[in-house]
Amino acid sequence: MSTVVVVVASFFLQLLYIATIINFSFCCGNSYVGCIQSERQTLLSFKYDLTDPSNRLASWTGTDGDCCKWAGVVCNNLTGHVLELHLGVREESFAEYEAGKSSNLEGFVGMIPRQLGNLSNLRYLDLRQKYFGGLYVEDLHWLSGLPALEFLDLSGVDLSRASEWFLVMNTLPSLVVLQLSGCHLPHFSPLAIANFSSLAVLDISDNQFDNSLIPSWVSGLQNLVFLDMGNNTFRGPTPNELQNLTFLRSLSLSDNLFNSSIHSLNRFSLLEFVSLSSNSLQGKISGALENLTSINTLDLSFNGFEGRIPRSLGRLCNLRSISLSGIKLTQEISEVLDIFSGCVSDGLEILVLRNSQLSGQLTNLLGQFKSLNTLDLRDNSISGAIPSSLGELFNLRVLDLSNNKLNGTLSEIHFSNLTRLSRFSVSGNSLTMEVSPDWVPPFHLEELGLQSCLLGYQFPSWLRSQTHLTSLDISNTRILDPIPSWFWNFSSQINYLNLSHNQIHGEISNLTMNSQLESLDLSFNHFSGPLPLRSFDVYMLDLSNNFFSGSIFHSFCHGINQSKGMRILKLEENLLDGELPDCWMNYQHLLVLNLGNNKFVGNLPSSMGNLSSLQSLNLRNNNLSGPIPLSLQNCTKLIALDLSENELSGNIPAWIGERFSNIMILNLRSNKFHGLLPLELCCLATIHILDIAYNNLFGTIPRCVSNFSAMVKMNNSIGTAIQYPSVSTGKFVEDALLVLKGRVDKYRNNLNLVRMIDLSKNNLSGEIPMEVTNLKALVSLNLSYNHFNGSIPDNIGDMISIFSIDLSANKLSGQIPQSISDLSRLDHLNLSNNNLTGRIPTGTQLQSFDQSCYIGNDLCGPPLQKKCIDVCRSSIPENCTVSTVPQPAYENGGLKDGNEHEVDWFYVSMTFGFVVGFWSVVGPLIVNRRWRYAYCQFLDRLGDKFYFAVIKCL
Repeated sequence: MSTVVVVVASFFLQLLYIATIINFSFCCGNSYVGCIQSERQTLLSFKYDLTDPSNRLASWTGTDGDCCKWAGVVCNNLTGHVLELHLGVREESFAEYEAGKSSNLEGFVGMIPRQLGNLSNLRYLDLRQKYFGGLYVEDLHWLSGLPALEFLDLSGVDLSRASEWFLVMNTLPSLVVLQLSGCHLPHFSPLAIANFSSLAVLDISDNQFDNSLIPSWVSGLQNLVFLDMGNNTFRGPTPNELQNLTFLRSLSLSDNLFNSSIHSLNRFSLLEFVSLSSNSLQGKISGALENLTSINTLDLSFNGFEGRIPRSLGRLCNLRSISLSGIKLTQEISEVLDIFSGCVSDGLEILVLRNSQLSGQLTNLLGQFKSLNTLDLRDNSISGAIPSSLGELFNLRVLDLSNNKLNGTLSEIHFSNLTRLSRFSVSGNSLTMEVSPDWVPPFHLEELGLQSCLLGYQFPSWLRSQTHLTSLDISNTRILDPIPSWFWNFSSQINYLNLSHNQIHGEISNLTMNSQLESLDLSFNHFSGPLPLRSFDVYMLDLSNNFFSGSIFHSFCHGINQSKGMRILKLEENLLDGELPDCWMNYQHLLVLNLGNNKFVGNLPSSMGNLSSLQSLNLRNNNLSGPIPLSLQNCTKLIALDLSENELSGNIPAWIGERFSNIMILNLRSNKFHGLLPLELCCLATIHILDIAYNNLFGTIPRCVSNFSAMVKMNNSIGTAIQYPSVSTGKFVEDALLVLKGRVDKYRNNLNLVRMIDLSKNNLSGEIPMEVTNLKALVSLNLSYNHFNGSIPDNIGDMISIFSIDLSANKLSGQIPQSISDLSRLDHLNLSNNNLTGRIPTGTQLQSFDQSCYIGNDLCGPPLQKKCIDVCRSSIPENCTVSTVPQPAYENGGLKDGNEHEVDWFYVSMTFGFVVGFWSVVGPLIVNRRWRYAYCQFLDRLGDKFYFAVIKCL
């Protein structure tokens, strides 16, 4: 963007110089003319056709006023023609808005009037709407009436209806600057040549082009100095045609789908800024990049590059900023520092290598980078101690070494000269911070992250000097102290505070003075007493896993008529009790509500139905009673609903299946629900987890369970976490307590991979429908302790993802299907206490399970000690069904009936008779050959008769 400013400033300085010469050559005395009446009327029409909520055009009044003195209007002093309109919401204006928060700064709203096309001498038009855009156009033909236009910025204006935009721009031959970022442009014109060849600046980033290739006319703009086509859907190799743009100084193709190498950049000797981040570029980082001798900013982050940083990049002596995040460098950080330790180290200001698979140790070479103001090495595998030379980087403002493998000690010497440091994070390492109790840091931080570092058992007193902090994370730092009284006073400007996973104790009575606080995490501590009052502007509040007690009414229903901006509220695992308050109508922005594992009683309040934005509701393990209120059907955005382990009663509402079309987790386990299992539950196409175990439901499993699309389709491309929209703290990741393989576990990061159905401990009956086996993505099925009868579905082996099956304590009969041995992932099986018979199918998993998985049936074969015998011989024709019967188990030659030392003479006699009979028949046949031939012919005739008899029966 700095290049744009330089180009535009240079251009208008030239205009100013020319205007000055003309003024001095032809004018004497006062040459001011004032605005032209027709153009005044055009501007007034423009104003009346727009909505101006900020009243920014308040000075545009009167039919006789001088429009050249109106805000945002610049005229020619000689002719009175309007030359420039500066009406855009610029970034500096937005910065003022953010700083004040009391300003009414808003953009214009409405359609841009076509009357602007009457300002035929207009050279500069700025209607930029980047932050508060509400302007749109029906068409852009009115621009053709501005032939002198040299600067046009419509960024943020909705141009989606203006399909002819390129044709119109082609009528503006004087155009030098064209900025159409974020305009919803649909596509490019097929024209191959652009008439606005004088263009020096082109920004068409952040649009919705349906073209996949960069259009050929761009390569014809040979005077281009600045080109930004980022955040579109361009794909394929980086176009060689861009090499014609030899005057380019700034090039951004970031956030596209380019997939080639970057050798085509080598010819741009004037390039100063290059951003190709967030593409799919492949190969190694080319050493030929050393040809970019003018480069000062290089961003190749988040591509498919791999290998090492070539040493030739150490010769880019003008380099001021380099970002290679998200690249597989597989390189030691000491080597990287060595590469840039030459001429680059003198001027390098920004080095960003986060998540780049760096290893090794930081060395004292770090102290050579005296100009460095940003060093970001987070999410790598850098180990060892932080060198003391860190303290020599007196220009350092941002230092992020979080989520590495650093250890050792941080002392005062590491910070001795870091007077400009404003952001510092070493979270996720094993560092110990050792400073004197009266240490006063030389810096004034805005953001501090020390999560998982050892700070000592006392609350760090040196924090008292950090009066500019807006973000503080000292979670999991082993603090045992209560929060000191001075902390809440000094932290009044903090908007993100995380003190979780310590052993901080004491009470917190009032947080209303912390008006800037947006996110507060005090979870996993030893806080006690009632819940504190807090500001209405808190977005995220996590007080879970503490010892807070009492009612929550005073904390959540004060200011009862005021709308609350809270998005995430977590109070689970405390000692809170009483009835749930009925003031949830004030929390309509709430996304996540978790009140589980407390002692709440009574009915669910009907005002919970006002939580129309709610995506996760967890009331698990309380003493709540009564039916699910009808009003809850208004929470149609629910993704996770957990009401398990309460005393809720009544029928499971049919509207759950009809209204919750996005739900992924439905847990109603361990309540007192009764009645039929609603057929409408089959509408839950997105369901991942359905747990209705331990209730009093009856009826059958509906055959429409195959409508559970998320359980049918195998989808390995999905993420591994269920996440909700980010607030100031970032993403919220859902977790759930699930009963799989007979035990309770918490699932979080891998929750999205779990597909389970648990209907155990009900009064369900009938057969297990064959449609259950269509759920190929299911990983756990529990139908135990019901009254199911019939056989196990034959094609149960189709459930290729399943690792846990529990069908125990039912009335299932027949044999175990052979296909069950195809379940290669099966890790838990329980078929006990049914009426199953026959042989246990052979399979690696099936024989490895404990015998208790099969007891209470009439089964035989490993792993049971009961052996199986065949009733039919294998030589009998295939029409004969081979069946198996259990054979009594023997031990030490006798039956296992308690009299194992007694001889069973029946079996002794049978053995002796078999030996005598066998040799009486076989002996003569061996001795006499004629008898042997006659016997074989007899067997052949007997076989023929048997064969034809069977055929006749068929």
